Amino acid sequence: MNHGQHLSRLKRFQELLLTTFLGDIPTIFGGVKLRNFLYHAIFSRIGSSVYLQDGVEFLGADAIEIGNGTYIFKGVRIDGRGHKNNRIQLENGVVIEHNVVIGALDNTRIHIGEDTFIGPSACIAGPGNITIGKHCLIAAHTGIYANNHNFTDPTQLIKYQGITSQGIVIEDDCWLGDGVKVLDGVTIGRGSVIGAGAVVTKDIPPFSVAVGVPARVIKSRDGKKLVKFTDSSLLTSS
Repeated sequence: MNHGQHLSRLKRFQELLLTTFLGDIPTIFGGVKLRNFLYHAIFSRIGSSVYLQDGVEFLGADAIEIGNGTYIFKGVRIDGRGHKNNRIQLENGVVIEHNVVIGALDNTRIHIGEDTFIGPSACIAGPGNITIGKHCLIAAHTGIYANNHNFTDPTQLIKYQGITSQGIVIEDDCWLGDGVKVLDGVTIGRGSVIGAGAVVTKDIPPFSVAVGVPARVIKSRDGKKLVKFTDSSLLTSS
């Protein structure tokens, strides 16, 4: 075993030791304070006044950064394993609700900007870089998937044909409704609203309202002004 493998196993043991003994201590018994203090040993960075409820699972914590005043609730699973370059960054004031799954998988950077809310049972998954901006509202059951499976060869199993990955960007101040799915290669422009259940397969211009499967822009929002467009209209500026 080389030095790098030995160090990796040592980090994993330390992570398992701390998360196993501290991860399920309830708030009423000082669990939040203990995790805030002792988790500094395993995370890449953990800020002050972080609320880590009991029952949160972390894997590859040395790839995870957590900003000040972040809230992470029970049932969340954040997995930074899979590649030495993986990085999961939660900025100040991020709220991760119950049962959210965030996974980097392979050579992936996932960045969630400050004051952004991630609703219950959302899934944010690499491989493929994912950037979610500041002050966003991501509703429950949303799926953000920065990869696609290759399937062109019918003589091979799909699981063995590899994947492609272009990445996803959701700019500042966006609201994604319940059950929205965002597929690989998409940029959702600043200030946009995506209606519940929509499947976003292509870029959405800034300050747009988009609905449907696949999602299409039906309106532009710019401050107090709301202008309705025909189905064929394209919005190219904010």
